[in-house]
Amino acid sequence: MILYEYPFNERIRTYLRLEHLFLRLATLVSRQAPLDHHFALTTIFEVMDVGARADLKSDVLKDLEKQKQVFIGYRGNPAISEAALDQVIGQIEACFEALNGTSGKAGQSLTENDWLMSIRSRVGIPGGTCEFDLPAYFAWQHRSPDIRVKDLHRWAGTLAPLADSIHLLLKMLRDSGAPQKVIATGGQFQQTLPQGRTFQLLRLALDPSLHLIPEISGNRLMVSIRLMRLDADDKLHPIAEDGAFELALCA
Repeated sequence: MILYEYPFNERIRTYLRLEHLFLRLATLVSRQAPLDHHFALTTIFEVMDVGARADLKSDVLKDLEKQKQVFIGYRGNPAISEAALDQVIGQIEACFEALNGTSGKAGQSLTENDWLMSIRSRVGIPGGTCEFDLPAYFAWQHRSPDIRVKDLHRWAGTLAPLADSIHLLLKMLRDSGAPQKVIATGGQFQQTLPQGRTFQLLRLALDPSLHLIPEISGNRLMVSIRLMRLDADDKLHPIAEDGAFELALCA
């Protein structure tokens, strides 16, 4: 199944973008080629750009504290394991303390590294990191993979508290939604959202063999989904037949 996710607010949109970047970073760092490590470094810079929002850290800390209070409220419930509950609360507290212990915005300490910032200033220029522009960076790319990986882990480590917090918050959010099988009649699906709950994320799973692409829009009152297909003209066209998919709403 291909899983699509649609955020209902800007905060979750930012979390998903950061998670996407952190997953890409982990994949690239684990490889050996200089080109992979170049794009790992540019991914670190992208995380810094996304994390430049002044209130991001505050939002993440507030969400962690909110989740902690929710789980504390489950204490004494005979249907819930106290050991499992303590483990989850411990994870939340560890993420909170680690992130709260960092200073400034995401990657703030890296901005004091003049060598990294010289690379960052030229990454957005087409071909701006050629050897004649950044000879020191070119030399670094020719160092052994072990040295490059060690450097990347050191730089990426400054972002680890934010990465761990984002991964935990999104995992708990996703776990709050139960998938249901639905049919888009004539390729169209609309659902009024239940009142009294604030949904933050929509998750949609499609069978890849159907070759369908969802066009999703939504707000706190309603969600609308139109199923499309990429045709030979390289354009998306709405389908006329019924289409099945799994839908989960996460609060």
